[in-house]
Amino acid sequence: MKTEVQELVEKGTMLPLMEEFYTIQGEGYHKGTAAYFIRVGGCDVGCHWCDVKESWNPNIHPPTEITSIAENAAKYSKTIVITGGEPLTWDMGPLTSLLKEKGMDTHIETSGAYTLSGTWDWICLSPKKMKLPTPEVYKAANELKVIIYNNDDFRFAEEQAAKVSKDCKLYLQPEWSKRDKMIPAIVEYVMNDPKWVVSLQTHKYLNIP
Repeated sequence: MKTEVQELVEKGTMLPLMEEFYTIQGEGYHKGTAAYFIRVGGCDVGCHWCDVKESWNPNIHPPTEITSIAENAAKYSKTIVITGGEPLTWDMGPLTSLLKEKGMDTHIETSGAYTLSGTWDWICLSPKKMKLPTPEVYKAANELKVIIYNNDDFRFAEEQAAKVSKDCKLYLQPEWSKRDKMIPAIVEYVMNDPKWVVSLQTHKYLNIP
């Protein structure tokens, strides 16, 4: 028998909240802009290089009322970024409805591995080989951000770019622990194929969350 809390989490009216913080967006199209981040626990995609593995198990993060999450977010910024973990593990409809009622711009960072839910002003799709995105996420993505860990990831990036819309922004981002090795390769790749843009984790260089 499911508990009442589990049922509310499955409906998306409570979410396993790992952390929330106001900072500067460090990656991709909106880098350098202020945003309030909501990090939701729960992910079974299993990237070996993930830098927030503590987000994987939703059971260690407290189920939190989305009314409280939305109220907190509205105090800090008009731009709200929902990340994880994998936020699409859960129904994002109820939370994004509340945020939109408050006049917020809603952004999501997702692997796209689950059904797209929620109302979004910006979808950053960062696909993973282990669990590919659903067709509807490819179509809706505003930004494709492929993490480059090794040379095979360039092949994967082209494969993924062929599936998004022609207006989707295309980014190649070095995996942080391999940045010294992969940045020269990424720079050369982008110079040879300028439909791509280099993305760096600038928040790590700035030493902010």
